Amino acid sequence: MKQRVHLFDFDGTLVDSMPVFSENMLRFLKEEKVDYPADIIKIITPLGYSGTAAYFREHLGVVRSVEEIIDRCIFMSIPKYRDEIPLKESVSEYLHLLKQHGESLNVLTASPHSVLDVCLQRNGIYALFDNVWSCEDFGTTKSDPQIYLDAAERIAVSPQEVAFYDDNINAIRTAKQARLYTVGVWDESGREFAEPFRALADRYICSFSELCAEEN
Repeated sequence: MKQRVHLFDFDGTLVDSMPVFSENMLRFLKEEKVDYPADIIKIITPLGYSGTAAYFREHLGVVRSVEEIIDRCIFMSIPKYRDEIPLKESVSEYLHLLKQHGESLNVLTASPHSVLDVCLQRNGIYALFDNVWSCEDFGTTKSDPQIYLDAAERIAVSPQEVAFYDDNINAIRTAKQARLYTVGVWDESGREFAEPFRALADRYICSFSELCAEEN
């Protein structure tokens, strides 16, 4: 991997937060007294916040707006991001190695700054990044190829110069459409998608320790 500009997803990629995502989405449905299928976690895992909120409205009959669903689930998550959610294995080591080599580190996530910034700061890696972006900074989502083109433009590089890391197969598919180099990241929440994910991404890792070994 020759790219010297790196763009990281946050949830499920840098931090082990996907169990919190699933827990709060189910909590929301229970509080709304909405029935859901037994395989709901499998369905919503690759969708992210916006996709899950849309699914709740279109398929489960939730009457609240997409924005209300997202805001409520994020609000329920704040204490966990602020106080508990850890980095995934070898993330800190890998980021520090890249930084030592003079490479550009950036974040692009669907999560809002209210959970993003405090979690990165508590885990001691916020200052390593040149840019920490939420989708709200671009006014679109990671299902839109334009967001990756805009991120590359803000960094002042071509899309092909950017290595994009994500645990979400849909985000990786969209980033490839924007011509970024893609690194799929294993997360337990996406176990059932591992093989198609491996085939889709330019690179697939089960742990950042694999990349640390190459940087050392």
